[in-house]
Amino acid sequence: MAARTNTGPMGISNPNKIFWPDEGYTKLDLANFYRDVFPLLQPYLKDRILTLERCPDGMTGQCFYQKEKPQGLPPDTPTKTIVSTSSKREEVNYVVGGTLSTQLALVSLGCIPVHVCGSRAKTFPKPDWVCFDLDPTSGKFADAARAALLTKEMLDTLGLISFPKTSGSRGMHIFVPLRIGPTAEEVLAFASAVASKLADAHPKELTVDHSIAARGNRVYIDVLRNGKVQTVVSPYSVRRKSHAPVSTPLAWLEVKPSLDPASFAIKNFRARTKRKDPWADFFENRQSLRKATSLLKRL
Repeated sequence: MAARTNTGPMGISNPNKIFWPDEGYTKLDLANFYRDVFPLLQPYLKDRILTLERCPDGMTGQCFYQKEKPQGLPPDTPTKTIVSTSSKREEVNYVVGGTLSTQLALVSLGCIPVHVCGSRAKTFPKPDWVCFDLDPTSGKFADAARAALLTKEMLDTLGLISFPKTSGSRGMHIFVPLRIGPTAEEVLAFASAVASKLADAHPKELTVDHSIAARGNRVYIDVLRNGKVQTVVSPYSVRRKSHAPVSTPLAWLEVKPSLDPASFAIKNFRARTKRKDPWADFFENRQSLRKATSLLKRL
């Protein structure tokens, strides 16, 4: 006889399993967070291609990445089949997000963060945002915040509206909403050109050097998140870090070296959701890269 799965509220298996031992947070606490925040999270998941990071034992065990739709998800879970250029499989059936039932089913399988592709399934491989991932080699968020302000200055010069968020770790992410049109390769090329200009303009603070040893204490501008099937953690994603921090959308006025990103966590995030959403008009500000690309070449 097959062993019975301990299924609790919302269909979560082993809901009382401790995922964060130091804080006592359970898998059900994670599911409750995603259920409560889903109205804010859903616009960034709708029809979005996902890569799964499964952590069956939360903070205490090992995690693994999975692209192929796993067994255990509801049979009607939407997928997007993409021909793989690196996997041993010829095709990969990626999970497509957008519904609360899918998100909770992923939590049940041990998925803590939400990793989203820049493209939606229906328009793949044409992204609807550019992402700049600012990773402070020093490990200090203050350095990432200063780098974010320098990046905003460059994007302002190019006439692009940008939106910052904490990464949920030590860094920051800056998103630029796009009109559907350029391919992922074109978006990646644009992001790479912007990053190079920034590093040239601020060589003591910023770098695009892939070698960690060569970065010193500079902030690394990672643009590889813009690759065709590369992903970045979504706004409102929980991270597998102490205290269960949340990747939190910010208003630019909040981006200061003194900001403590650890203050945004599942324990106190309800208060944050009662404030005005700084990304409420994100998708209303989709932009073309045509003029910005022309301006960039003249800088």
